Amino acid sequence: MTTRPATHSTLTCPDCGHAEQLEMPTDACQWFHTCAGCGTVLRPKPGDCCVFCSWGDVPCPPVQAGAGCG
Repeated sequence: MTTRPATHSTLTCPDCGHAEQLEMPTDACQWFHTCAGCGTVLRPKPGDCCVFCSWGDVPCPPVQAGAGCG
């Protein structure tokens, strides 16, 4: 039996610390997210595929499944 990947992650803005729980796309990576606290546009860190892998408490579903992104 396989475990379904988590579909929600809490993104935390590195500039203001605002935390926001968001639903992640299950079939793609999200490269940008605008912080609701300060308006900063979050982007992935070098080497990460998406904002959830960089700034979230749960990586994106493709990474959870071991498939990676891209």
